[in-house]
Amino acid sequence: MVTAFDKSDARPAHIDAILNGLDRYNPETTTVFQDYVVQQCEDRTFDCYANLALLKLYQFNPHLLQPETTTNILAKALTVFPSPAFSLSLSLLPAHTQPFGAASTGENTASATNNNNSIPQQTSDFVESIQKLTHLNSLLESAQYALFWSTFNSDDLYADLVADVAGFEELVRVRIAVEVGKAFREISADVLAQWLDLKCREALQKFVADVCGWEVDGTVVRVPKNRENEARSEIKSERVGVDMFGRVIRRAFEQPA
Repeated sequence: MVTAFDKSDARPAHIDAILNGLDRYNPETTTVFQDYVVQQCEDRTFDCYANLALLKLYQFNPHLLQPETTTNILAKALTVFPSPAFSLSLSLLPAHTQPFGAASTGENTASATNNNNSIPQQTSDFVESIQKLTHLNSLLESAQYALFWSTFNSDDLYADLVADVAGFEELVRVRIAVEVGKAFREISADVLAQWLDLKCREALQKFVADVCGWEVDGTVVRVPKNRENEARSEIKSERVGVDMFGRVIRRAFEQPA
């Protein structure tokens, strides 16, 4: 059964009470939500609804925005792709951090913050972090998994951005494996190793067997049949009774006036 968007099995009772009451718009609850983000990073859970509530508080109260918490929310959203979590989170961030159009340049960033004294002076590092996480999300959403890992490993900043998210790489590998399992019945072990960034054959075999429950047959990884990857034909028919066209047929035989 699919969990509703605003539900989370791991959500504490006090967070649920805030989300279901008027306190979700109270700036004093910002620290509570921030602590909850830290908890999600540590115990590998994800509560999109609560994280969006925190970003909405940041939107209403720009002076409370915490760059590290914001990037942690985006990093956590990467671990649940494909889902709208990342794009929804991104839409609530300040305009000068968006990776679209001229607003993403450093010059416009400075002017945007200087034009509104209520917005804290955001460093170029924060904006760059948003851009890099957005790029990673684009690669995942477009199924460019090998390029995702090569990009992720190309800059130490990526590792710094996800350092607070426990098991980030493993969580992403699991999500990639889920998507592979939906589309393939068998796949080259070398290709899968690139997509999962598991260059050691022993590590690949262990992940495939223990985590995915798949079978490695020489140079090929075989994926069991499931509802998504099973090739099956569908015959769709529609019954059209004569009575549905009775009036048309009757009028065809009527004598003209």
